[in-house]
Amino acid sequence: MKKLIASTILAAGLYAVAGSAQAADCGEVSIAEMNWASAGVAAYVDKIILESGYGCTVTVVTGDTMPTFASMNEKGQPDIAPEFWVNAVRTALDQAIAEGRLIQAAPLLSDGGVEGWWIPKFIADANPDIKTVEDALKRPDLFPAPEDPTKAAVTNCPSGWNCQVSTANLYRALGAKDKGFELVDTGSAAGLDGSIANAFENKKGWLGYYWAPTAILGKYEMVKLSFGVEHDKASWDACTAVPDCPDPKVNAYPVSDVYTVVTKGFAEKAGVAMDYVKTRKWDNATVGKVLAWMEENQGTNEDGAKHFLETYPDMWTTWVAPEVAEKVKASL
Repeated sequence: MKKLIASTILAAGLYAVAGSAQAADCGEVSIAEMNWASAGVAAYVDKIILESGYGCTVTVVTGDTMPTFASMNEKGQPDIAPEFWVNAVRTALDQAIAEGRLIQAAPLLSDGGVEGWWIPKFIADANPDIKTVEDALKRPDLFPAPEDPTKAAVTNCPSGWNCQVSTANLYRALGAKDKGFELVDTGSAAGLDGSIANAFENKKGWLGYYWAPTAILGKYEMVKLSFGVEHDKASWDACTAVPDCPDPKVNAYPVSDVYTVVTKGFAEKAGVAMDYVKTRKWDNATVGKVLAWMEENQGTNEDGAKHFLETYPDMWTTWVAPEVAEKVKASL
């Protein structure tokens, strides 16, 4: 019995030492909380898991794409940008990776950042022949304009956003005006969201630009239509994304690469957590549901992270070792 007790005490001591060593290995970590909801939730998911599961001391700092990249590249801070839309800085990021300053970890959004023209699922279900944008444009009767139901409408991206240009060019490339559709500007992101909510509340058709992951697509079931062509980057850069391009062609929106980016310093001091960062990913549908929950409950990014961890254990427990998962669950 004495041997058993001694062994138990020894094992406990070794476990405590191992835990302390793990915490020491991780140390202090800073995470960028980007100024959009999905990235903010990801920052707090990482904070909770790194603190509870790996013993890190985590600080969340305000971030945005360009300034966060510049700071990570030049100063090595913050340590982690959980949701980084890398296409915005692709060339500079490739150079930073090649020179060993930054590391591109897992693709946080497994299906990438998605843009396109969407219709409500109830319209798609009732009209299974509508698979493409061209198909939808053959049915102006299904997509009434908000101000004049005798006309049809394509709803544009919010004013001042880059997608307003591409959507307007695609509207012209498709000849939508000649097919009875007007291009409707809702003025803002709130106006765009409101137009979708109104369509669902009144069970009316809606056709227009949207993107994922978002709370709206988490709350309302929408179907993204195909443009019938692959994305042509050269044509997109030369014309589709250029204001008032004289001869736009039909093109598909690009899928944005969205990765977690970490500094070399983080990889060196928090090696115990790198397996997690290299594994962690989620899909747009899940993120959309979390964002919709946050909107309905007026939740913060941290609230959204806790909701995700409590609601989707089957997903996040695959990102970490079983003993780490138990520590995180206990912290909740």
